[in-house]
Amino acid sequence: MSGSSLLVSEIRAETPLIRRIRLVDPAGKPLAPLASGAHLQFLIPGVADRRCYSVVQLTTAETAEPAPAAYWIAVRHEEASRGGSAYMHQLKVGDTLAVNEPRNEFPLHAPEAGEGPTVLIAGGIGITPLASHAAALSAAHRPFVLHYSSRSRDQLAMVHELQALCGDALHLHADDDPATRMDLAALLGTLRPTQHLYVCGPKGMIDAAIALATERGWPKERIHVELFVEAATQLGDQPFEVELRQSGQVLQVPADKTILEVMEDAGCDPLFDCRRGECGVCQVDVLEGVPDHRDYYLNDAERASNKVIQICISRARSARLVLDA
Repeated sequence: MSGSSLLVSEIRAETPLIRRIRLVDPAGKPLAPLASGAHLQFLIPGVADRRCYSVVQLTTAETAEPAPAAYWIAVRHEEASRGGSAYMHQLKVGDTLAVNEPRNEFPLHAPEAGEGPTVLIAGGIGITPLASHAAALSAAHRPFVLHYSSRSRDQLAMVHELQALCGDALHLHADDDPATRMDLAALLGTLRPTQHLYVCGPKGMIDAAIALATERGWPKERIHVELFVEAATQLGDQPFEVELRQSGQVLQVPADKTILEVMEDAGCDPLFDCRRGECGVCQVDVLEGVPDHRDYYLNDAERASNKVIQICISRARSARLVLDA
């Protein structure tokens, strides 16, 4: 599908902020089957970076379809949109979208003896890959629970389909309802570290889930996360210098840009994919200096060694980094 296009055949308003979009091949050809957790990479006119949206599967039949007629995606309109969600929300039936090869950096693990039910925790639009995981687990007759949280009850999308799919395994949470507000600490207190956790949603929720699970003894290989926002400036971020040892270039990284962005601006062609510090594609060896690790890819030993960095999201604690690039 690399470099191809998809046609918008249907649009559904799921909530005031979320639209679900059905995409088909313009010539009516069947599409490639996708495993749960896969996303599509869209090329948005006027936007330099690709925008990634998970394919949503809401029935067990969809997960086993060898030649699907359509893909569904769901897009939340972001107030601070940099062009992606705003563009997707102005689409009309009949429009076409340029799309790259689908990828899956958030796959389900293989079944393990004695693991217990898989736990899916979704915040906001993070429901999209986790709905597909729920469908895949249901199709495989594997036990699971799905906790889906949003700011308010009217911002929960695809609820009827999720109820039909999950039954009693679905637990809905709303921040503005004290009776259903999600309490991550209490939730994890009811689980066991042998259970696999899948978390997708806002960065704050993901960071909290990782910290709480780690404190309670979950091994890293049983904590799976996907973040829908890219690198953002944090309070206290400072500029720093990066030397690319192979090319000899010395670049200045301002507080509001990533190493990857500065390298692109300088005409470099670094490898990358997710821009969220999850996939490991952009990893570069560190020859000198101390990274400020902000990724979700490295393990604790790799972070402590300071020998590698994910240039799409991590920064520097030292005034200068020398990279093997």
